[in-house]
Amino acid sequence: MIEILGERARALAASGRVLVGVAGPPGSGKSTLARELAAHLVATGTPAVVVPMDGFHLGPDDLAEQGLADVKGAPETFDREGLARLLGDIREARRSAVRAPEYDRELHAVVPRRIAVPPQIRVVIAEGNYLGIPGWEDVRRHLDELWHLDVPWAVCRERLVARRVATGREADAAVAWVDRVDAANARLVAAALDSADVVVDGASLVREGEGTSAGPGH
Repeated sequence: MIEILGERARALAASGRVLVGVAGPPGSGKSTLARELAAHLVATGTPAVVVPMDGFHLGPDDLAEQGLADVKGAPETFDREGLARLLGDIREARRSAVRAPEYDRELHAVVPRRIAVPPQIRVVIAEGNYLGIPGWEDVRRHLDELWHLDVPWAVCRERLVARRVATGREADAAVAWVDRVDAANARLVAAALDSADVVVDGASLVREGEGTSAGPGH
């Protein structure tokens, strides 16, 4: 449950700021879990903020120039080095706020410096698919713990197709994209499960309502 994860985060932050990563396959509910965990921590007296990996999406021009527009969302379509630098800055910051970018889903664009991480924040929740995969060690080393949200691919797939249809895609096109791009990305994330310090049981989220219950798997 959220309370269990909140207790773990507070314990980690007992002696100073802590950076916790929340990873998982596309459509697993990472953003919901991260937001609800941050809200729970704030409500119970521990300042917290979410810093999503999505703020480091490459822009349309970069994607087109690198020939990556048709795999947007794959690891190579993110500014991994920029994310690593930001997490390092957050870890080292003592007296001033660090500003992080955020991906605006209505604008379909990254908004620079939208998220503030002031000095009083105790728990920073970095959220994104690839925080623990091979090749992203420069990101992983800044995280005190990495938590993996484990949700069956069939559930993720249904959510992802519905999400794309809701934003105006034809159903057949949505299914084709999810089965080609998102499924490949999900396999990468699943293969890195052993890099997690905690596995959050996504089945409980499906049974009890998305983002309302979670518990460490190990």
